[in-house]
Amino acid sequence: MPHPARANGAYRLIAAVVRPFLRSTTRHEWRGTRQLHRPGGFIVAANHATELDPLTIAHALYDNGVAPRILAKAGLFRVPVLGALLRATGQVPVDRGSNRAAEALDDAVRALGAGEVVLVFSEGTLTRDPDLWPMVGKTGVARLALASRAPVVPVAQWGTHELLPRYGRWLRPFPRKRVTVLVGEPVALDDLYDRPRGAAVLRDATGRVTDAITALLEEIRGEKAPAPRFDLREHPEYEVKRTTYPPLAGR
Repeated sequence: MPHPARANGAYRLIAAVVRPFLRSTTRHEWRGTRQLHRPGGFIVAANHATELDPLTIAHALYDNGVAPRILAKAGLFRVPVLGALLRATGQVPVDRGSNRAAEALDDAVRALGAGEVVLVFSEGTLTRDPDLWPMVGKTGVARLALASRAPVVPVAQWGTHELLPRYGRWLRPFPRKRVTVLVGEPVALDDLYDRPRGAAVLRDATGRVTDAITALLEEIRGEKAPAPRFDLREHPEYEVKRTTYPPLAGR
């Protein structure tokens, strides 16, 4: 399979290692990928259930001719070797909770303007929903979409958590796990482009993106997501990183 045109040497080297690993540990199914075959830059917004999600989504995109630039937490760029690889492949560091987060947004907007594809996990961190449904998203994807006016393509993935549980320490490579990635149609946000970017507009845009991702995940899982959506701000006890979380009252 040919490499994406925008994949540099470092990207191709990593792909040469990661893709065989994922093929040997998963049985993948990519669906709706025609939505990835579009001109110009665009945003891919995905759900986030395990630390392996960036590899899973990037695998699906790479196999369809896209070498994404991933918005990743800045701490990863300080890890020896890994940080060098992230920088060499053009990934974008996000220093959450600091003034430098705006720099990441500017970098991502420039990448989109240059025709790149930027991958964002709209929740901003691993979901804390006990059943791994998307939780209330952060406004980063909304800010990026409204600043760049680039299409937002929602993506849902399911199954990677069987290979590595949320916050798990050990891989479970055998037997091979089924991983499904479903790509949806772009989220309609054009009616928000010229409105003042206050909290209400950002929440509206974020909610639309999260709704689209959730609908795709419902299709994969064959079940309905709970309502209301899990909100980490209402459950500060879930800030602690755990492999499993207790059921929420009312579920």
